[in-house]
Amino acid sequence: MGITGYYRLDARDATHACLLDDLVLLYHPRSGQTHMVISPVPEILDQMCIDERVSAADLHDRLAQRFDLGPRAAALPEIAAHLDALVALGLVRPA
Repeated sequence: MGITGYYRLDARDATHACLLDDLVLLYHPRSGQTHMVISPVPEILDQMCIDERVSAADLHDRLAQRFDLGPRAAALPEIAAHLDALVALGLVRPA
């Protein structure tokens, strides 16, 4: 979907998180899978409200309030790539 697409976190895709040092384990009950992730994935998921459409730009603006993301032009493709990877894992849906 890339930078211009919209994504959402569906209630059916809600995960249970467990923090282990720098790793976060995300258990996805619907699929029965556990995913090991590191920053910025937990932070991205934290900024996605359930059933709200968000774009990479929306997430950039939210994350930039808490973190130094560097130049917007460089950060947006990175955020979009993470979103696409989360879609591939089934944790986020295109909207």
